[in-house]
Amino acid sequence: MAKTTLDQWNPHFMAISPLYLPLQPQADLLSCKSEHWPSLEDYQVLLAHQPVPIHSLGGAAIQFVPQAAKPLYWQDDYEPRIYLTGEVQTRSENWHDFFQVLVWNTFPKTKALLNAKHYQAIRQRKQSKPDSTQRTPMENVLTQFDECGAIVVSFDNSLLDCIREFRWKDLFWQRRHELTTRLRCFVFGHAVYEKALNPYIGLTAHAALFHVDASCFQWPLSQQLSYLDCMTAQAFENNHYPSPKHLQPFPLLGMPEWDNNNEEAYYDNTDYFRAGRKK
Repeated sequence: MAKTTLDQWNPHFMAISPLYLPLQPQADLLSCKSEHWPSLEDYQVLLAHQPVPIHSLGGAAIQFVPQAAKPLYWQDDYEPRIYLTGEVQTRSENWHDFFQVLVWNTFPKTKALLNAKHYQAIRQRKQSKPDSTQRTPMENVLTQFDECGAIVVSFDNSLLDCIREFRWKDLFWQRRHELTTRLRCFVFGHAVYEKALNPYIGLTAHAALFHVDASCFQWPLSQQLSYLDCMTAQAFENNHYPSPKHLQPFPLLGMPEWDNNNEEAYYDNTDYFRAGRKK
């Protein structure tokens, strides 16, 4: 982890962008309208409010603890420590780690599964090459999704195909009115949430795409989040994303009302809405 930095608290961060919607239930529990940063104790109270206690797949109860000094052994590194002890090192007054806390409480199954796969990959790498510091493709995709991931769901495969084929103008402009009822994007990566505090052209997620039943869109938000958490964890458990290239780039600010994007010309920016890779 990087050294501790102090950020400026904004109790109204939820109003910055619709992309924060998945965090709404946890932000409400945490009383984020307070004029002061939540404390580590507040984060523990948030964990206590969860209907099912959150554990690592190593069996340890998740808890948010202060950042420690650089460890001597790989077992005490950030990800192994979570798996083995449940301790998530967390900086105070820090947006990156604040969003990490909220995502753990929003998508606990996926976070625990990503952590377990991190632990397994690191252990295997250290057993074969104790001095190795170079991440494997699996470690890279786990990190990429953990930091910058999104879950995009639709009951219309043709919309998902627009994403897969990088047909951004078709998706975001020509079929704009369909998106509000047929496709939803749920940001997962805590680094994306941090970057969205000051949104900029170029803000892109690496998405997992899922076809869902239309009834899913009628469920309460909490039920949708629980369902998507299980679905995403299962996809990673089944190794659907063995390397970063298996995730789909998704320009988040193309979503209607996620930026000042009500003019067709907005989508002519090919530096942002790129043609992308060809399969």
